[in-house]
Amino acid sequence: MLLNVSYNDKKINKKIEEAVGKPFTIKERFKLGGIGSPKLEITQASVEIRNLLILDNNADCCNIEMRPNGIILGFRSLLESFALVIPYYKLTIYKGDLGIYSVYRDNHFVKVRADTKAVQKFFRKLLDYKADNAPTSIEDL
Repeated sequence: MLLNVSYNDKKINKKIEEAVGKPFTIKERFKLGGIGSPKLEITQASVEIRNLLILDNNADCCNIEMRPNGIILGFRSLLESFALVIPYYKLTIYKGDLGIYSVYRDNHFVKVRADTKAVQKFFRKLLDYKADNAPTSIEDL
């Protein structure tokens, strides 16, 4: 689900919380060693996301926030903020050649460069958390 999150809209916040859960508490954030990714350089994206990114001349970058039931991939275009909300059961991550990670949800995808140890460590933490906390059957949803 690709959303414009520039404005504090209760309906959009409710949609996000229903899909990926409420944000972690401070205690949980410390326990996990942080829930946000470093700045990620976007190398490629699906058509809908690419059309938003080419509207300005800024560098294409994003970040990922972990939530209890999924992730939020956030990026900016012009003066607007957008979020790709991905529950864990729809999240697919591939590690490609040359340190490129591909993050997929249905027909949306973003490919990011993982050229530092911090980025690789974050993706390892994300994949481990997903494996430990993702629903194992349809009844768990």
